Amino acid sequence: MWKQLLSKIPRKSSKSDTSSGSLRGHGGSNGVPRGDGNQIQRTSSGNVLPSRATTVKRTASAIFPSSVVTSIEPLLTFKDVPAAEKQNLFLSKLSLCSVIFDFSDPNKNSEKEMKRQALLDLIDYVDSGTSKFTELIISSSCKMFAANLFRAFPPNNRTSTSSGETDEEEPMFDPAWPHLQLVYDLLLKFIESSSFDAKIGKKYVDHSFIVKLLDLFDSEDPRERDCLKTILHRIYGKFMVHRPFIRKAVNNVFYRFVFETDKHNGIAELLEVFGSVISGFALPLKEEHKIFLTKALLPLHKPKTLGVYLQQLTYCVTQFVEKEPKLANGVIKGLLKYWPITSSQKEVMFLSELEEVLEATNMVDLQDCVVPLFQRISLCVTNSHFQVAERALFLWNNDHVISLVSQNRQAIMPLIFPALERNIQCHWNQAVLNLTQNVKKMLSEMDPELFLTCERRHEEDEENRKATEERRRMVWERLETIASFQSVTGNTPVLVRPPTITPSSTAVLS
Repeated sequence: MWKQLLSKIPRKSSKSDTSSGSLRGHGGSNGVPRGDGNQIQRTSSGNVLPSRATTVKRTASAIFPSSVVTSIEPLLTFKDVPAAEKQNLFLSKLSLCSVIFDFSDPNKNSEKEMKRQALLDLIDYVDSGTSKFTELIISSSCKMFAANLFRAFPPNNRTSTSSGETDEEEPMFDPAWPHLQLVYDLLLKFIESSSFDAKIGKKYVDHSFIVKLLDLFDSEDPRERDCLKTILHRIYGKFMVHRPFIRKAVNNVFYRFVFETDKHNGIAELLEVFGSVISGFALPLKEEHKIFLTKALLPLHKPKTLGVYLQQLTYCVTQFVEKEPKLANGVIKGLLKYWPITSSQKEVMFLSELEEVLEATNMVDLQDCVVPLFQRISLCVTNSHFQVAERALFLWNNDHVISLVSQNRQAIMPLIFPALERNIQCHWNQAVLNLTQNVKKMLSEMDPELFLTCERRHEEDEENRKATEERRRMVWERLETIASFQSVTGNTPVLVRPPTITPSSTAVLS
């Protein structure tokens, strides 16, 4: 019995034991190495103390499901594990980051912080580019991206009180953005990494992945759309095999927006991506690209929210015209087709885009549409809304437009001159009157003989118009006189003229 009691009392280790332990432990007299490179710490009494990794794993195991905490503790840093175990740790962190939290719930802050730290570790590891990504890592990463990013957006129940074409609602910010931003950063670095093999990755960044990514462009959070814009551009550059499908999928987004929903938050970002894509098109342009211009880009002028994405749309259209000037004819006819009649604000936008298109072309490519084009411009010049008339007259401040008009002045001046005269006679805005006088003077200096011819023709047309109006008035008076002598029988319609108010009758009534 005494022997049993004495055996339970801890003995003081000898010097030889200490030195031998130090040689085995590499970390001091109390360190005993483990297979994973971490050490189990002992106290002077011989009791085992858990290391930092053991403590962390015990905490993670208590918080996360057992399927999340794998054989390697996910909260370890990559520098704490040997190179052979780094990819296993990467997979363990991916599994941890696949857990989704409700950020509208103020609870579980410790779990959210663990996930945030794991995402930061993954970003640093991918950014270092230490080793090639295996197919298992690529597939697991895509599953994690899908779990965090691909989600249904809540319905937008807000009603806009303004009906302007350029008015935007106040943006709504996703409460989960602190984690979503890290996931987007990881996805971007993952695709850009030299360790990512596109031949393997195309099996997981597939058509389904791309379609779901495009659906996220309808997010109301502008920060998310900005991240998506960059990621889509990188995917388009990395996966050449997916480029035709991406163009087709974006086409479908535009079609659905124009012809079905009339509501989408990410049209400007998609157009910005395609602005750089169009600039990289090889010449001569494929028929597919021309169809994209006529069937997808030009109909985007139809929605009332044009002002939100006008700048990006104009850039895309002018890129086509600069690459192939012959397309200018079809572009201008498309603008005339969708020209707004009842919206002065959109009309000003169309005039601005029209000026940029004209700057990128020459008169040879405009022969087929010069007459309908300047007929529309003349209507804008006489518009009662002063901003429309002013913007139309500003076209003559552009040297390239003046050059185009000068080259085809025989057809253009007879169309513009009557509009200028009508403005001088009856437009109410002084700024428009001053601009009209300047344009008229410019045309007279451009070709004095043609200007005088247009002036004489306009005077003749005015005389003929007045004579026609007078004949029409006399015919109606004669008909009224004849009708007044006819007896009214049955259901014979009778013309009833409103009584004429004279000063004397006004006095009697008062």
